Amino acid sequence: MTLHDELRSVVRGEVLVAGDEGFEQARRPWNLAVEQPVRAVVEAADADDVAALIRYARLAGLTVTTQPSGHGASGNAGELILLRTGLLDELHVDPGTRVARVGAGVTWGRVLEAASPYGLTGLAGSSPAVTVTGYTLGGGLSWFSRKHGFASSSVRAFEVVDAVGARARVTAESDPDLFWALSGGGGDFAVVTAIEFALHPAPLLYGGRMLWSADRAPAVLDAYREITADAPDELTVWYDLLQFLGAAPLVAIDATFLGEGGDAEALLRPLGKIPGVISDSRALLPVAELGSITAEPTDPGPGRSRAELLTGLTDEVAAALLERPIDPLLSVQLRHLGGALSRPTDTAAGHLDEPFALYMFGIPGQDGGAAVGDRQAELADALIPYTSGRKPFTFLAPGERAAGAFTPQALGRLRALKRSLDPRGTFRSNFPVLD
Repeated sequence: MTLHDELRSVVRGEVLVAGDEGFEQARRPWNLAVEQPVRAVVEAADADDVAALIRYARLAGLTVTTQPSGHGASGNAGELILLRTGLLDELHVDPGTRVARVGAGVTWGRVLEAASPYGLTGLAGSSPAVTVTGYTLGGGLSWFSRKHGFASSSVRAFEVVDAVGARARVTAESDPDLFWALSGGGGDFAVVTAIEFALHPAPLLYGGRMLWSADRAPAVLDAYREITADAPDELTVWYDLLQFLGAAPLVAIDATFLGEGGDAEALLRPLGKIPGVISDSRALLPVAELGSITAEPTDPGPGRSRAELLTGLTDEVAAALLERPIDPLLSVQLRHLGGALSRPTDTAAGHLDEPFALYMFGIPGQDGGAAVGDRQAELADALIPYTSGRKPFTFLAPGERAAGAFTPQALGRLRALKRSLDPRGTFRSNFPVLD
């Protein structure tokens, strides 16, 4: 029997192999600049399908990599079976207990739409198109993480399929080691088919973007440094240098505040002293509209990113960021961290001592992204004295390793658990902990 025939005899969901109509589209990750040469794609019909596939893969000596929507792909999948879990779309919000249960294919946009009418929120990031599962397995750096920590810290239970194909419910009490690993350690230890997590009060949310021409970038950065120096945990502010194709360079401030708009405006008052505002979308908004702040693309496209964690936002860092235009990059972004993110947790994601994250993004040109990569490297090199070398797991880029996301102690524990829980290597995450 061919691989296609064997897989079709095992699962009820769709199976595609090279040569099948639709295979090329099915194997593509969200980032179209990443090549993903897998042997087969399986779209699981449900959690039982996932379990059947894992049992087959284990006996056949094959390896499975799981991507609900293709976000975070590193291009290192190789000759594997790509498991899609987008059809696992269960979604239930219990406003009484403030707990949500979602299937592996559910996006943050759907969760926020369901939770918003109750004045609740999950710890979502900037994009409504990202799945809760993949994001949370990597820790999950949220707009609200300064107040509530990594998204992984809010998980109450994981529904999984383990390396022998058995289904299980994993909690901190039932299996503390696996629960710890899944809480920010990536997808190397089990296939997660559903997650239950705590929701947090958000009866009032203030947020939006202010935009100026790039000549205001130094003044805006000065105000940003002043605001973030003593910002309460309810306030999160990002600074963005922007260069859209065919447009003049810009500088933006993106902000969210869990509370009254008047309180937020007072905290952001230094920005109001900067003249020449092109637009200002700040207002009270439903949690369901969180994604409108940065309005990131909701369809796949090519990109090249690089992230660093900054140990401070000194005059030297400011000078390096503003020395010259960011071209050919599309965005150079500073995210304020701190707050609950700096407090120790019993999760693989741990905590972040660094107060700022730097995220650089560009769209590869005809050179395959070489110019974008060179500019990112140039900025990163200039900032070496002020970066820690660690990176959030969900900010890892193709060519980087999982080791860069963890403390040595956490990495050692994750590697030991991987060898114990999956000795045959049935699972391979986007960024394997053993690489």
